[in-house]
Amino acid sequence: MTAPLRRLRQDDAPAVLAAFRSAPDMARQGTVTTPAEAEAYVARLCDPAGPHRAFAIDVDSALAGLVAVTVDAENRNGWFWYWMHAAHRGGGLVTTSARAVADWALGEEGGCERLELGHRVNNPASGAVARAAGFVLEGRERGKFLIAGERIDVLTYGRLRSDP
Repeated sequence: MTAPLRRLRQDDAPAVLAAFRSAPDMARQGTVTTPAEAEAYVARLCDPAGPHRAFAIDVDSALAGLVAVTVDAENRNGWFWYWMHAAHRGGGLVTTSARAVADWALGEEGGCERLELGHRVNNPASGAVARAAGFVLEGRERGKFLIAGERIDVLTYGRLRSDP
């Protein structure tokens, strides 16, 4: 299954707020609990002078998820990340969108030579997306996050421009 990808727009703020309200695990993606916080979140990601390249996963003319790269231009690297509204999870949309954005970021227009991402070990679906998008497991960061009083390991992945 595929969905159209487009650049994130300021008018996506209400859909971003809805996505953040769709599941408790979205709180790990940032603080978006009010319309003002959603507008600020989107404004930061849409800033043309900023490091973020954010793409909306568009379903029925509305944002259903996001795939983004935070670019370190000096090193030609990008931190790769994604999320989906809970109602749209499990259908393969984020997987195909992640692959498309990674291909773009590692191409001439995106300008990156390396992409990196990490996910909590208790979120295997995120790892499945990473692998399907061509990322290679590179290691485990032990006890990286403190969540609800428990230390959680993170699995790290990378994808190089030269990877197949």
